[in-house]
Amino acid sequence: MPISVLCIDDHALLREGIAAVLQGQEDFQFVADAATAEEGIERFRVYQPAVTLLDIQMPGVNGIEALVRIRKESPSAKVIMLTTYKGDAQAARAIAAGAADYLLKSSLHRELREAIRIVHAGRRHVTPEVAAEVMQNMGGATLSQREIEVLQCISNGNSNKIAASRLKSSEETVKVHLKNISAKLGAKDRTHAVVIALRRGIIDMV
Repeated sequence: MPISVLCIDDHALLREGIAAVLQGQEDFQFVADAATAEEGIERFRVYQPAVTLLDIQMPGVNGIEALVRIRKESPSAKVIMLTTYKGDAQAARAIAAGAADYLLKSSLHRELREAIRIVHAGRRHVTPEVAAEVMQNMGGATLSQREIEVLQCISNGNSNKIAASRLKSSEETVKVHLKNISAKLGAKDRTHAVVIALRRGIIDMV
């Protein structure tokens, strides 16, 4: 029996490209695709694919939340997360939520088919670039939820004063949080901290 595959991604060209790659192989069957997490969850219920390809960053419900919902309904679901960034924080959250793999979109042309076969066989597989990123930052200081909120707010271009107002805190407290954030991330300043946090997937681009 061919391996049935569902692809959930908000980029039509990526979905079409994956469909074209898999439809040319006898051991794959591309059964459906979806542009949103909500639509993807519904199609998962209908098609019950052997392997689901799920974009980690989508408008509305994000990939990790969709993964949690799919796995809650079907604990044996085999899901491969797709991402543009090799952020170790995102990878760790996805794997903790039950993802069987975490693939960079830039590596799909050379790794996708083998990754699907490995995951379908019941094994986990993480692309080497992502594994290296996770290992490099393992054991480092982690940001608190409040620090993440401050950093996310600052990443939108807000001043300390505006961030303090939005977070119902004081400007001085925001400054203390930023100092601690920079120390934990090894950042030279607030801009550098934002860049590091985006790269590692600690905060999201909005």
